Amino acid sequence: MDRRTAFNELFDKLQAEFIDEIRTYQMPDDAIDWITRMINHTVPGGKMNRGLSVVDSFLVLSGGKATEDELVKARVLGWCVEWLQAFFLVADDIMDQSITRRNKPCWYRVEGVGPTAINDSFILESAIYFYLKKYFRQEPYYVDLLELFHEVTLQTEIGQLLDLITAPEDHVDFTKFSLDKYKKIVLYKTAFYSFYLPVASAMRMSGITSETAYQQAKSVLLPLGEYFQTQDDYLDCYGDPEVIGKIGTDIEDNKCSWLINKALEKASPEQRKLLEENYGKKNADSVAVVKQIYKDLKLEESYKAYEEESYALVRKLIDQVDEKQVKHDVFIAFVDKIYKRTK
Repeated sequence: MDRRTAFNELFDKLQAEFIDEIRTYQMPDDAIDWITRMINHTVPGGKMNRGLSVVDSFLVLSGGKATEDELVKARVLGWCVEWLQAFFLVADDIMDQSITRRNKPCWYRVEGVGPTAINDSFILESAIYFYLKKYFRQEPYYVDLLELFHEVTLQTEIGQLLDLITAPEDHVDFTKFSLDKYKKIVLYKTAFYSFYLPVASAMRMSGITSETAYQQAKSVLLPLGEYFQTQDDYLDCYGDPEVIGKIGTDIEDNKCSWLINKALEKASPEQRKLLEENYGKKNADSVAVVKQIYKDLKLEESYKAYEEESYALVRKLIDQVDEKQVKHDVFIAFVDKIYKRTK
């Protein structure tokens, strides 16, 4: 059985365990049915890269000598990261008024759901701590895992706040935009939970306690997270919705994305005026104007140059990590997954 199949097959068991826990609250059948349907709609179906990275990182750190029990625990931790992702995405889609997610309607847009999805996102988050308690309470690193998930959740929420107050949907103010502000948003909103959390979880499972090791992991994984989010911004505009699983709305949503910040750096006064008049507008004509300016400024070429520079930088940072602290293969596996990705 390949690693992805083994990982995916655990989902049904974990879902059943959480539903059984909800049943102990003597919830009526319609509540049980709702939560089951909600989990099925929101948790599986993505690329699962974050969750699988926990397993892959643990295998590297264990020298390929993991027991089946350890592999199950690593998969559970991976699913905890995926549940955290689902919690963030359900809430984020409401805030952004997004249309689709993973080739399906966003959960809040499903008939009969609406704002109830806000509470559903809280339920998804709570499931994480149910699994951590069930599978890791007796482990010496249990408290470390709890603190890690709580800390990364706060970091991500702070990043989301910074994103929202920098670029509210109903008010375009380019004076608040800059590549420095963008990097701060990306660091907290994406890099910690998408890159540091999976590796740090595997490191905790592996018994690594040296603070130096975690700092060295961050020195690679946080820049890698910035590169990943810039890729996401590029794909939001230039990716095929059928491939990436969603319709990009960064322009309409007034997002402080890499593309708009790069455009503002390069734009003439006339182009900047057009961007101010059309960015953040929810109509196809305005979006077309912005995309034409991106084309005129050759942002695709700028992005491709950025990608090569980022790849070279990350490889250099990996070389600087003390392999006695963290094995380089942990980081190389991440780089290989995202370099020149199309979805």
